[in-house]
Amino acid sequence: MADGKVSSGKVLAQVEGKRGYRLSYHRMLAAADPDLLAAYDSFYERLTLRPRVLGTRDRELVWTALLASAREAHGTIHLKRAEAASVSRELIADAIAIAAAVEAWPALVGFGHGAWSEWLGRSDACLRYERMFIAGCGAIEPRMAETMAIVSHAARRSLDGMKFHLPRAFKAGASRDAIAEGLSYLLMPCGAPALIDAVEAWAKSASEGCCPSPYGE
Repeated sequence: MADGKVSSGKVLAQVEGKRGYRLSYHRMLAAADPDLLAAYDSFYERLTLRPRVLGTRDRELVWTALLASAREAHGTIHLKRAEAASVSRELIADAIAIAAAVEAWPALVGFGHGAWSEWLGRSDACLRYERMFIAGCGAIEPRMAETMAIVSHAARRSLDGMKFHLPRAFKAGASRDAIAEGLSYLLMPCGAPALIDAVEAWAKSASEGCCPSPYGE
């Protein structure tokens, strides 16, 4: 019992020491299963902190758009990390605007064209959506804006919207691994089911010749 308490306290202290904060579920896991907390902390560090393809600035901008799309206020730490990486508040606002623009897709294409196709053709709906999206991008470069849109659509389970942006992202210079990294962030605020659907939608788009495969095939 005493050893368990020491182990729990040690793991929790390590997490707090590395992160600079402790969350309620950190405390719960430390008390219930300190080994799980340690494993989770390693996973979190690998997923969100250790450099992969995206640089720190781009990573935190993707996170900002994703969290806005997921309506996840608990992710404020990512906005703070963005500022620490010299991302301006104007760019942070642009990232949030991209998340907002993405939500025009279901109104314009999903409902507008779907319900009233006699008055709003799909190409016209997509054109109007594109105008809104471009206006929302602000100063964020196309490569990242398109990647952020893919992730935001995935968070909203707007898989048709993902298909619209995937070829645009590759045309703008985004890499498969960068898009994969952005989508992997879904695991935290949206969960594995959202990531499964997103990757399957990407694979389907690739099979239709719209873009490269997520599997490197």
